[in-house]
Amino acid sequence: MQYRVHGLVIRSMDYGEGNKILTLFSKEQGKVSFVARGAKKVKSRFGSAAQLFTYGDYSYFQSGGSLGSLNHAEIVEAHHRIREDLHLAARASYLAELTDRMIADQEGQLFLFEQLKASFAAMEEGKDPAIVGHLYEMKMLAHAGVVPELNACVSCRSDAGFAAFSVGMGGILCERCRMKDPQAYPLTAGVHKLLRLLLHTDVRRLGAINVRPETKAFVQGLIRTYYDAHVGIALKSRSFLEQMDKYGI
Repeated sequence: MQYRVHGLVIRSMDYGEGNKILTLFSKEQGKVSFVARGAKKVKSRFGSAAQLFTYGDYSYFQSGGSLGSLNHAEIVEAHHRIREDLHLAARASYLAELTDRMIADQEGQLFLFEQLKASFAAMEEGKDPAIVGHLYEMKMLAHAGVVPELNACVSCRSDAGFAAFSVGMGGILCERCRMKDPQAYPLTAGVHKLLRLLLHTDVRRLGAINVRPETKAFVQGLIRTYYDAHVGIALKSRSFLEQMDKYGI
């Protein structure tokens, strides 16, 4: 059967002597995979369309439960700037791998598709890649059903006097309850505001945002710790990002 999808390449893996297996996060069918025959060859008609982060129009044939085969591909947005910049490529690779690991095959997620598409576009436009990445991370936490509680104390449900963020308990704690988790992160008004912005802002509507480096670093550490505790998926791309941070690359 012939299928046509508009999708983003989130994984491109060598297959045999000259082929690649592409995994797309698509608008129509969620996550799909198929073979792009000859895509590794220099003069391949699929070579450019098989590159990571590419957004395009793809047609493929699939019979039964077998792996499909790409028939036609037309690039809509190549995202050259992302691929040519180490920092952008590292951030985008993390979002792509996160999507690949947390979305099941052919799982329809139109909203998440639009958020990933907008995330790549925002990076391409020069918006802060760390903030863009955290916005998308929050959307994936919501998808996984483990979004943190940011509106009321997770212990007593008070909606005022927030003092800490408990990774283990899954959200913010008020002053009276903060000692229920001695390892809770101290919560400033600025950090709380940023966390709420990351949770509720649609990436497609992201405007200019300026965050102090120390606040951004703090929130990054908090979100990564939260992912480890509530999602627990080890990602190679995140390890690379952490190495870049460690050595100041």
